[in-house]
Amino acid sequence: MTVEATTERVLRLLALLQRRPSWTAAELAAELRVTDRSVRRDVERLRTLGYPVHAVPGVGGGYQLGAGTRLPPLLLDDEEAIATAVSLRLASGGTVAGAGEAALRALAKLDQVMPARLRAEVRAVHDATETLVGPGVEIDGELLVTLARACRDAVRVRFRYADRDGAERERAVEPVRMVTTGRRWYLMAWDVDRDDWRTFRLDRMREVVATTWRFRTREHPDPVAYVQRSVTEAPYRCLARVRVHTEPDRLRQLVPPQVGRVEDDRDGWCVLVVGGDDWEWLAAQVARLDVEARVLEPPELRAAVTRLARRLAAMAGND
Repeated sequence: MTVEATTERVLRLLALLQRRPSWTAAELAAELRVTDRSVRRDVERLRTLGYPVHAVPGVGGGYQLGAGTRLPPLLLDDEEAIATAVSLRLASGGTVAGAGEAALRALAKLDQVMPARLRAEVRAVHDATETLVGPGVEIDGELLVTLARACRDAVRVRFRYADRDGAERERAVEPVRMVTTGRRWYLMAWDVDRDDWRTFRLDRMREVVATTWRFRTREHPDPVAYVQRSVTEAPYRCLARVRVHTEPDRLRQLVPPQVGRVEDDRDGWCVLVVGGDDWEWLAAQVARLDVEARVLEPPELRAAVTRLARRLAAMAGND
């Protein structure tokens, strides 16, 4: 067998190992149409090149591609390469501090080795896309890694946290999940001192330390739903419930998740829970949705809607 054929087979073996967590020798041999002995030799070739291929003995064992001391070259198919390049372009303007520069460096490396046909497809997607985002808050990448590991390993985290008034207090939490709205990052965690679930904005955290105190994961609410409820209700002085005559999915497209929460109702209606700093602003925001709506609560919003209607009628000369 020629060197070129052996190299091609080793690359195919690498692609298979990257496709799923574990393969038996027989499965790999069948995919590559070689013997088990050839598979073992090719695995050794990959190890020589720096790929940490682990052999798991026993029933159900096989070969696994693990993590090593350095990052070996990755093998991407066409769809993976396009998806990675497009994601890196988007990440270059993201809200993680330092990620933009790292994303541009990685994109430059990928663009250098990408075939011309794929490079053209990526650039076509990029040229046809504009990103509309509001001002976001940059988060340190090390903070994300620290919290992600704490969530994964179920260890307590200590940090200083600034409330809305700017006062900082020491907090100890059992982290569950991070959630991003696109503009801000939040951590859902069990607050040890307050004995309850809490949501924390990552940009208000200081001196974050992952401890060695392991905890048993509690039954918890859905992190996305919990964080959305927290960010749409807790920060605002005014909170309202409005019944809206449209499909829930359509209303979710009109109302950002950090602004309002949409609940399913019946007969083509849904309920919008939305917060704001004053009733007049809320009345105007609901009116501009351009859908049939009924105020459920509170009376203050009904009064604000009545005042808005009178002002608009006067503007139209119908007073």
